Amino acid sequence: MKLIEENPFVTDQELTRQLKVSIQTIRLDRLELGIPELRERMKLMAERSYDQVRSLPLHEVIGDIVDLQLDKSGISIFEIREEHVFSRTGIARGHHVFAQANSLAVAVINDEIALTFSADIRFIRSVHLGEKCIAKAYVRPMSGNKGKAKVEVFTYVGEEMVFQGNFVIYRSTGDDNPIHEGGN
Repeated sequence: MKLIEENPFVTDQELTRQLKVSIQTIRLDRLELGIPELRERMKLMAERSYDQVRSLPLHEVIGDIVDLQLDKSGISIFEIREEHVFSRTGIARGHHVFAQANSLAVAVINDEIALTFSADIRFIRSVHLGEKCIAKAYVRPMSGNKGKAKVEVFTYVGEEMVFQGNFVIYRSTGDDNPIHEGGN
């Protein structure tokens, strides 16, 4: 229970490795303790999210948003599937990992229109087929600029950081906003 409370995104497989017990033991114990499976926990967290995405339709967000506090923070989960990897290596194409982070950075902005102005990104390690990417976004103050917001995004697989991005996002409200056709 403590491990799941600390990390609600932990999988049954990860718990078997950490606790050195069989998958059946994990599933039975979860059932006995009334702890739902990962997918159900994610759905419950998403329902409890405080705010709704304003800047883009939910179907355009890459990954599942499980927590959102507009203009503060957000969390999304993206599972790397067959269609996201290079067939020869099973390594995720970088644009999928970037897209999760970028769409979360835009989604966390409390505005009708928010577009990516710039991104300073770093891939820390390869992400592989079957891994779950957990992206966490934090809106940071950007002094003297009402038309833009700074969003830091950190993506993890388990406890290991795999991606880091610093995004500057245009807001549709603000003095110096050059939003135009063809933006992100």
